[in-house]
Amino acid sequence: MGYIKVDNSKVTKAVADQLKQICPFNAFEYVDEYLSINASCRVCKLCVKKGPKGVCEFIDDSRPKIDKSLYKGIAVFMEQHHNVCHPVGFELLGKAKEIASKTQEKVYAIVIGSDTKSMVDACLSYGVDDVFVYEDALYGEFNVERYTHVVETFYKKYQNNVILFGSTPLGRSFAPRVAARLRTGLTADCTMLDITEEGDLLQIRPAFGGNIMAKINTPNNRPQLATIRYKMFNRPAIVEPFGQVHYESVLDIPKSSKITLVETVHKPQAKDISESEIIIALGRGIKKQKDLELIEPLRALLGADLACTRPLIENGWFDARHQIGLSGRTVKPKLLINIGISGSVHFIEGMKESETIITINQDPRCKLFDHSHYAICGDLYQVVPKLNELLEQMGVIKHV
Repeated sequence: MGYIKVDNSKVTKAVADQLKQICPFNAFEYVDEYLSINASCRVCKLCVKKGPKGVCEFIDDSRPKIDKSLYKGIAVFMEQHHNVCHPVGFELLGKAKEIASKTQEKVYAIVIGSDTKSMVDACLSYGVDDVFVYEDALYGEFNVERYTHVVETFYKKYQNNVILFGSTPLGRSFAPRVAARLRTGLTADCTMLDITEEGDLLQIRPAFGGNIMAKINTPNNRPQLATIRYKMFNRPAIVEPFGQVHYESVLDIPKSSKITLVETVHKPQAKDISESEIIIALGRGIKKQKDLELIEPLRALLGADLACTRPLIENGWFDARHQIGLSGRTVKPKLLINIGISGSVHFIEGMKESETIITINQDPRCKLFDHSHYAICGDLYQVVPKLNELLEQMGVIKHV
């Protein structure tokens, strides 16, 4: 890239006026006999080429380009709890295999734990090329300092191209620490991934409140790190294992830590809508909490779980664990019925992979219609009772 530097010892009001006339972006500001360049500058260099000699200078601060051929392999950190892999890791292996086919790279699984055999076998069954195992009694429980030492050791030894993490509470605390240690960047909560032929990871996520989809490319940094939410991608097919297992030495990896696990407090188990197969999602189109009773016959018939958008959480009608979207849960049920939801980007990204989507909304321009297999345009207070009435006449459900 680079920037324009101004030598104010050569600047007069006449010089400043001349440069203002030259600049097509109005980037020059002359205040108190001092000429500065604001954020409008596009580094077009017209001021250097056509302005008074020696006043403006282009400074090239771009770093030397890296040799991308030295970095190969797409690695997935396999998050585990009690030596059992979190399902998000298997989904990331599927995406890693997909993008690796474009660059002919290998797919690696990084397994850290105290008893790793079942995790290694699981990774191999999903068709990874290599499993790198770091096993020690101290690795049984996640410790961000110890685990960071492990991933740093792995990267320095194998110089891989990409490392993917699940965007879970653990992954969100761990991936930034790894990025800082390896002096590289991190794109969080990606909803899509792609890769160029040169091996540059394209990390795609909503930005500016969901108003745009940002495609982030870091062509001069390695490794490339990203976190991806659970239920965004599909698991790969089970195959006959063919990959190699590498049990890495942990003797020289630092194991000291300033963090001490004092106590583990287990929360009461509650059903996670991320695992639900049938969901009825409700939005701000529901006017009163009492109106939720309108949905009950349909919910009972389908054996569905209820979910919602943020406004209903803020109203206090639902627990936050029932929210769908990038700030809630990502879901991929067999059937999703959206009722009274307009469809912000954050909501759509959290449910777009559902197998069958039905949307009821009175706005013909409802964004969710573009992502639905079936769309019913009408007032939910008329449509839902008609559905309940129809099902009752068919003898499918009884009036409640």
